[in-house]
Amino acid sequence: MNMLEWVAAALGLVNILLVARRSLWNYPFGLAMVALYFFVFFEAKLYSDALLQIFFFVINIYGWWNWVRSEKQDDGGIVVERLGNPARLFWLAGTAVAVLGWGSMMGHFTDAAAPFADATVAGMSVAAQILQSQRKYESWLLWVAVDALATGLFWSRGLIATSVLYAVFLAIALYGLVAWRRTMAGAKA
Repeated sequence: MNMLEWVAAALGLVNILLVARRSLWNYPFGLAMVALYFFVFFEAKLYSDALLQIFFFVINIYGWWNWVRSEKQDDGGIVVERLGNPARLFWLAGTAVAVLGWGSMMGHFTDAAAPFADATVAGMSVAAQILQSQRKYESWLLWVAVDALATGLFWSRGLIATSVLYAVFLAIALYGLVAWRRTMAGAKA
């Protein structure tokens, strides 16, 4: 699996850099990355993350479709928006319930290596990916949290390339957070 993991990690790096730049070209790289990571995570007994890749494949297709149809800014990137406070509360509560439920199931019914940490990465990733597909700024807040937790989780499972990738993702997520905030501020000016 080591070579497969490295290829998936390289595809992921290109994908996230293109997302931070608000480029539609992120989607082909994202689709290839998640297809490979399904096998990497399944082999590592991180079943929540393996199943998450199936979801990511589908939501990447939706995101690609949505971004193609979205309004573009003068720089060619997609327009981004913020969630309202009620929507933020909804996403926060829904994610917490999903994480607790999924972690409990994985802990009870499988031999998952880290059921609650894995479920947290999976649950927050689902929320972040949906929000990113909808061009919401808050997706980057979730990605920062996911990447910080995932870096340690994957390291603990011996997925060194993936752990390093997620540490890089953390830096890119911080960049994306700032870049999307600037984009919104520039759109208001």
